[in-house]
Amino acid sequence: MPGPMQGVRVVELGLWVAGPACGGILADWGADVIKVEPHEGDPFRGLEWLFAGDSNPPFELDNRGKRSVAMNLRSSPGMEVMHLLLETADVFLTNYRPAGLERLGLDHQTLCNRYPKLVYASVTGMSLRGEEANRQAYDIGAFWSRSGIAHALSSGQDDPPVQRGGMGDHMTGLGAVAGISAALFHRERSGEGQLVETSLMRIGTYMLGWDHNVTAATGDDVVVRGRDEQPNPLINCYKCSDGKWLWMLGLEGDRHWPQVVEALEVPKWLEDQRFSGIETRMENSSILTAEMDAILLTKERDEWGRIFDANDVWWAPVQSSLELLTDPQSRAAGCWIQVSTDDAETVEMVASPIDFSVTEWEVSNGAPSLGQDTELVLNELGIDWDRIIEMKESGVIP
Repeated sequence: MPGPMQGVRVVELGLWVAGPACGGILADWGADVIKVEPHEGDPFRGLEWLFAGDSNPPFELDNRGKRSVAMNLRSSPGMEVMHLLLETADVFLTNYRPAGLERLGLDHQTLCNRYPKLVYASVTGMSLRGEEANRQAYDIGAFWSRSGIAHALSSGQDDPPVQRGGMGDHMTGLGAVAGISAALFHRERSGEGQLVETSLMRIGTYMLGWDHNVTAATGDDVVVRGRDEQPNPLINCYKCSDGKWLWMLGLEGDRHWPQVVEALEVPKWLEDQRFSGIETRMENSSILTAEMDAILLTKERDEWGRIFDANDVWWAPVQSSLELLTDPQSRAAGCWIQVSTDDAETVEMVASPIDFSVTEWEVSNGAPSLGQDTELVLNELGIDWDRIIEMKESGVIP
């Protein structure tokens, strides 16, 4: 299946996750994504030591379906090849810091002036603007820490929670894909390219937008509460007798209250003035949460699930990665995809998160080895084999 981005060429100058994650989705959708790497490769490749073998599943997810060209961009011949690529490109995607791009002559002002139809996609930590535009970030810094997410999830008293790798990067990459798609649509109508910019800080701020919008409107900081202080105990997590957790989803507290009372078999709560309405339950949140804790600890999660379903109590299991992998609904939702490997076998991977009814997509192949497509791509650009050999001998390409 070609995917909706068939015929779009993307030149990616990316490293680690946020930029390559964007390129990975575009490659899934059928774009020809050419990943330009230094001789030593994207440092993300080096994380395979974490997985006790030759595989690097996180790198595979964000780089499958691409072609890799290894090249020394600090050499004049290397930069000449880069511009040959850009002449054929619809999109230039990068998450290098602005100062480094400016030193290479690959900043957005230079390239947008030289290639007026080019969509220049900038993914940064802190933005292209401001005194800290070149500050080191990663998603743990700009997205998780500085955007307020870690603080908001600390329950007001606990240590800040540890972020899992790539969370902010993947959301930022997905945001960049949306921006690129919109810019390509605009170019289709006008013939005009443009800069598309997003950042880890911007995406983190938007993800926590409810909290930040309250602060922006009122000037007050948002109060971070523990699980025994939630305004509505019916939308909270509870531990079961088998040590597993579930999350109750009674957002409309008064609507869901009678079903919860029936499922937990405590009819006296219907007459208890402390719990008579959503406001009184908020005032007595810690008391009600403690009583619900004691009841939910008496049965295993699967049993509570059956009881809740029978009584139309809305809930969800708090699942581990392995539980999600074996969850039939994750299969039905298309969360997983089979990807062909070099040895003609397949490996299961996480699917990118958007599907299309007409322009269906599929993964063309796994992540490329470093520089595996260098000579082929250079030849496609009209560089003959004698010149390719000369570039290899001079160290422009490995």
